[in-house]
Amino acid sequence: MHKRNARLVAMILLAGIALSGCASMTPTEQRALSGTAIGAAGGAAIGAMAGNAALGAGIGAGVGLLGGLLVDQYQKDQQRAYQDGYQAGQSRR
Repeated sequence: MHKRNARLVAMILLAGIALSGCASMTPTEQRALSGTAIGAAGGAAIGAMAGNAALGAGIGAGVGLLGGLLVDQYQKDQQRAYQDGYQAGQSRR
């Protein structure tokens, strides 16, 4: 059973590494993929300690995806606020 879980974890990590090399992805896609891969790896590690790496990887991937999307939204909000401030500064000149 442990060999099967180790193979699954290795496959998930390799897929994440392979997909992370896609340069044509948007920043949102990159953040979502990064969050998913990191979450899957962390979830698999925790799941392996608890006895089910596959379930841990699945849960971790979902949580990581949500985290990546939240980070993306935060980054977009920051960029929007910066642009608004920049435009306001330019209009005063």
